[in-house]
Amino acid sequence: MDAQKKAESLGIKFEKIAPGYLNLCVRSGSQLLTSGHVSGLKGKLGRELTTEQGRSAARECAIKVLQSVWNEHGTLKGLRVIKVLGCVNSTPDFEEQHLVINGASDLFHEVFGKQTDGYHARSALGFASLPTGAAVEVEAIFEVAGA
Repeated sequence: MDAQKKAESLGIKFEKIAPGYLNLCVRSGSQLLTSGHVSGLKGKLGRELTTEQGRSAARECAIKVLQSVWNEHGTLKGLRVIKVLGCVNSTPDFEEQHLVINGASDLFHEVFGKQTDGYHARSALGFASLPTGAAVEVEAIFEVAGA
């Protein structure tokens, strides 16, 4: 099953997004680079939010990333995940940013294959705050096959 069909089988919906203030996904040569996509969940990990809640928020961000990539490219078919950056709104003593961002990585593994096109480099960082008080923000870089 290709990545587009796999994403749809997971219940991810794709529809055209009207342009906004910033470009959510831009193509440069054979790469698609996304803006950061924030979770609807607000709050700080290590205080009012659990690691599992953060993990769900990271998955939500990854879904938004896929929708923006689809909006720019028209399909998820033929893409490879290159790099993921996950930002976690967390307390100074919170040390599970990597577990939170696994929510995004796991979705990319499900859609693109854990050992193949979904196998990516990643950074998971803690931040004192994120825009709009979001719990998590995720951005990614994809490679377009044959481009």
